[in-house]
Amino acid sequence: MTIFKSADLSQKENYKFLTGSIIPRPIAFVTTLAEDGETVNAAPFSFFNVVSSDPAIVSIAVQRADGKQKDTARNAAFTQELNIHIVSEEFVEEMNKTAARLAPDVSEIDKTSLHLEQVPGMKTPKISEANIVLTAKLEQIIPIKNDADEVVSDLILARILTYDFADEVFDEKHHYILPEKLAPVARLAGNDYTNLGEIFRIERPN
Repeated sequence: MTIFKSADLSQKENYKFLTGSIIPRPIAFVTTLAEDGETVNAAPFSFFNVVSSDPAIVSIAVQRADGKQKDTARNAAFTQELNIHIVSEEFVEEMNKTAARLAPDVSEIDKTSLHLEQVPGMKTPKISEANIVLTAKLEQIIPIKNDADEVVSDLILARILTYDFADEVFDEKHHYILPEKLAPVARLAGNDYTNLGEIFRIERPN
């Protein structure tokens, strides 16, 4: 077995090993509204997961660029809200276009064929093409520091306000989400993605 100490590795090497080991990762495709009240930022993040179900809270880690907050973290801190979209196969190519680094006053949505629609009670719009949207308010932003005491990432904790499910992915009778209909996409390492693949069941022990 080959063993590396994380403290001996560069940031790039740690990132490479983490993203290659922790797979597949769900993708949070996040919209936020800029301080100008007009520009809608959209960006995908795969450092994303559930934190709590009571209250309903998810986490999204937004890596900083040269020590500066990215639009998503800065906008969420300002508006105290964000919308999280689950990425499916039908619009993953359009989502990928939003990963380009643009100026804060330029909307990534304008570079895609995606559409926005308003969310009742929120300033931040959601993406129409998404079959699952988690509307959320900001619970907390936790700055993550490196060994040099520099903030390198913003850990967003977002409290879910509503679950917006498209009819085709939701079993209303049993209140189940239908994964085959959702066709979610997950991140691997580098430029690689994966789809849902085979589903199998293992009963938990009593």
